[in-house]
Amino acid sequence: MKRVCFLLKVRQERLEEYRERHQAVWPEMRAALSAAGWHNYSLFLREDGLLVGYLETEDFAAAQAAMAETDVNARWQAEMAPFFEDLDGRPDEGMRPLAEVFHLD
Repeated sequence: MKRVCFLLKVRQERLEEYRERHQAVWPEMRAALSAAGWHNYSLFLREDGLLVGYLETEDFAAAQAAMAETDVNARWQAEMAPFFEDLDGRPDEGMRPLAEVFHLD
């Protein structure tokens, strides 16, 4: 499995709503992520809006492509886009994996 980490920035005024929305992620969105190969997926949110995403997958590009083909992802991304700063497009298109420089198993 490849480990993938990415950063995004949630708008300060939308932090609480963002947290609430992620307490009730749609079941069909959860199922689509799993089916597309997103495993051990977590989001961490700092008080200043820094969002850190982490997941494990065999092939990140393939996992992203599989999600891009789903209707549920299109709906979720459209609803989530207004929560983010400095984003040109959908949140899933703004994910730029960080280079892993160290890992302790």
